[in-house]
Amino acid sequence: MSRLTGKDIAEIAALLDESHFRSLDLQMGEFRLRIRRDGGGGWSGGDDEEIEDEAPPARSGRAPSRNAAPAPAPAPAPSASSGPGAGEVDVVAPLLGNFYLTPRPGEPPFVQLGDSVSEDTTIAIIEVMKLMNPIRAGVSGTVTAILAENGKPVEEGQPLVRVKVGG
Repeated sequence: MSRLTGKDIAEIAALLDESHFRSLDLQMGEFRLRIRRDGGGGWSGGDDEEIEDEAPPARSGRAPSRNAAPAPAPAPAPSASSGPGAGEVDVVAPLLGNFYLTPRPGEPPFVQLGDSVSEDTTIAIIEVMKLMNPIRAGVSGTVTAILAENGKPVEEGQPLVRVKVGG
């Protein structure tokens, strides 16, 4: 029997986050995984050695401290469905998770419309299982659109930001 990878667990957590369920218990042979929306959980690799995380009291809603900050307004045009124009590229999500335009609530966004970016510019973070993953532009140019909504889940390959290359 194959073991779950970190990516598998991240996908399971994202599915749980989008569902109406509050927890998930999974057992594969001697491997057990428990994921709870309130952040608690545990695992066991067998030998009845179980580690249990103590979670803070359950809060209503998803990540209220992150959503408390006002979200920068996304660009009114163009939409992701229209696709990038001539000389533009979409920076896509390399993994699924919750998308954030700011490093912390109340702080300025990583990028805004009209900002110049280089390949190494951090444009956002994607949170997966309480880990913050910086997302780099990967191209040099000018931000022409913010395509993902702050604080909302994104899928792997989903366009996040549109950049006019060299502009």
